[in-house]
Amino acid sequence: MTSYHYQKHQLQMEQVSIKSIATQVQTPFYCYSQTAICNAYNSYVEQLTSMDTLICFAVKANSNQAILKTMADLGAGADVVSEGEMRRAIMAEIPASKIVYSGVAKTQSEMEYALSQNILQFNIESENELLLLSKVASSVNKVVKIAFRINPDVDAKTHAKISTGKSENKFGIPISKALAIYQLAAKLPGIQVQGVDVHIGSQLTQLEPFENCFILIKQLVEQLREDGHTISIVDVGGGLGIDYAEDDSEVPTIESYCALLKQQFSDLGCKLILEPGRSLVGNSGILVSKVIYLKEGEERTFVIIDAAMNDLLRPSMYDAFHNILPITETEEQACYDVVGPICETSDTFARTRIMSVINEGDLIAIDSAGAYGAVMSSTYNTRLQVPEVLVKDNQFSIIRERTDYEQLINQDQLTAWQ
Repeated sequence: MTSYHYQKHQLQMEQVSIKSIATQVQTPFYCYSQTAICNAYNSYVEQLTSMDTLICFAVKANSNQAILKTMADLGAGADVVSEGEMRRAIMAEIPASKIVYSGVAKTQSEMEYALSQNILQFNIESENELLLLSKVASSVNKVVKIAFRINPDVDAKTHAKISTGKSENKFGIPISKALAIYQLAAKLPGIQVQGVDVHIGSQLTQLEPFENCFILIKQLVEQLREDGHTISIVDVGGGLGIDYAEDDSEVPTIESYCALLKQQFSDLGCKLILEPGRSLVGNSGILVSKVIYLKEGEERTFVIIDAAMNDLLRPSMYDAFHNILPITETEEQACYDVVGPICETSDTFARTRIMSVINEGDLIAIDSAGAYGAVMSSTYNTRLQVPEVLVKDNQFSIIRERTDYEQLINQDQLTAWQ
């Protein structure tokens, strides 16, 4: 559910007019609803009250400090994949005791930092990583709590570039080797096995892949316990999709997903860790942009906007669909290609899209941009990174300022001989 809507034909985020924000914040900019984020988080909490559950927000989805502080205030933990994300989470007052450290290439220095913070759990992805972590933990006389990320070879039926649970993907321990690596871990100094972790992909729009995966993980937990391992945590990862409104297909609700979790794991007596990202923040945000030119081509009408692929990479990288809405609601429609100003053909947000008629100077909103939007942005073409705005009720605040050209260019340094 979103918190943006039309009122008197003007798009609003909660009780604030997008047009009024645009008079104070130059386009393009991201705009998020704090209420939408809180509602999504609370939906998980309300559905899982019968289980011992920790919801760890996947920081990679949106790492703005104001978003992370919102999560901290809700009681969330954090799923992080780098030292930088861990530092962000801790600075946002998410307790280290609620932080899970994922990622396929943890370095020694990152391990040392995580150990110094006494985080909840390392999710281990390889035997080499396990051996290094044992060495690092032993060197500082600590015992580190771990789970292994299991690759169950389950097809998530999602885009190939965001599938993580098939045998061909780089992630996790093959499920066929799971028993052996748990046996190895049990013998290593500095290591305490406490859980099983799995994450099969992002933007899943069916429950069947989750169910197939969870059945295998439950069986694995039972086998590990029979082998003498104490398994007290099951980390089911994230991956639940949101409705980008590309077609008429129905995305599973948080309620139906949680019902599946209870069905599969309620009798194990384990603490359940969830790592949602997109389903918490995706539909909370929009990217607001201005139409610079309408260009009549031989075959297409191009709407050239001031946002670009460096601001929102998903359409270029994944061929991702996002609805595009006029800030001022109109009934008349036309067919457009919506493109950005970057010198790449892939700098395209929509092709042959039937949408409301728009004119030069109009404002538009690119929908469902709260996840994997600003966090993946760059300064390609020496474009300034877009600002971010958070709305709550009838107020808004800039939560990341736009950098200026001097700041951007001064990040570079001339050599001694220039």
